[in-house]
Amino acid sequence: MPSNQSPLGALPSRFRRQRLLIVGCGDIGSRVVSRMPQRVQVLALTSQASRVPHLRALGCTPLMGNLDTPSSLRRLAGLAHRVLHLAPPASDGWSDRRTKALVQALRSRGALHSLVYGSTSGVYGDCQGAWIDETRAVAADTTRAQRRVDAESHVRFLGRSAGVRASILRIPGIYAPDRPGGTPQVRLSKGTPVLQAEEDVFTNHIHAEDLARACLLALWRGAAQRVYNINDDTQLKMGDYFDLAADLYQMPHPPRVSRQAAQTQLPVTLLSFMSESRRMRNTRMKQELRLALQFPTVAQGLVERVQRKRA
Repeated sequence: MPSNQSPLGALPSRFRRQRLLIVGCGDIGSRVVSRMPQRVQVLALTSQASRVPHLRALGCTPLMGNLDTPSSLRRLAGLAHRVLHLAPPASDGWSDRRTKALVQALRSRGALHSLVYGSTSGVYGDCQGAWIDETRAVAADTTRAQRRVDAESHVRFLGRSAGVRASILRIPGIYAPDRPGGTPQVRLSKGTPVLQAEEDVFTNHIHAEDLARACLLALWRGAAQRVYNINDDTQLKMGDYFDLAADLYQMPHPPRVSRQAAQTQLPVTLLSFMSESRRMRNTRMKQELRLALQFPTVAQGLVERVQRKRA
């Protein structure tokens, strides 16, 4: 395309560099930054001054702002060409005021090309072990998941009203050997029980490295107003997942208990995960984002940890 027809081509070279804004630059955001080509300038929103040196060390340009204070987000308007939104909603209520505030700030100017939002597979609710794809209607069973449903609606609104290519990633359990709490080892060491086989639930997983790669691909390849399941090929029930990990770590299998017994032994948050069963299809992720999984199964991802420890 001739430079005089390109939205960026007629500008001086220093202004033609693509700018990516990461909102919620934690573990996954940091992995995305490490994979970002040099031609992209990465901006990272943070509300904590103490994180500024860390973000700079990653190669980001830190921006101070707080999703709970909409007035602090005004400077984001027109600042970035692409946005990766990985910040969680607030921990109360049924709506996500943080994503709403971010969307309002971003749509006030027209520079934004694409936005990728990291949602949760929890928006599907309990599917009783059925295979599901992205056409499955949301049926959030918890306030935590309902806040994500609300956040998705704000992202879609931005896409429709401002002509932004908005993609939603529905993400299950994230694991990785180098991620804080990213393996089942701590839970196994505590002897936390799992459900007996006949009452157990199917769970879905994604390695943190594969998730970071999916985020990066979605920023450039994600279709407009499109939802993507981001999960590996594992088909395991929760108890079998922990048994597999225990075998790899040479630790005892967790005790199996009935669902009734679990009600008195486990915290509410953990029980909520044991109340939802589904098997997510990832065909759209593979075909449209063209993501080739580095860790297609949790067995491969967990083995990496064991091999690294033995080496």
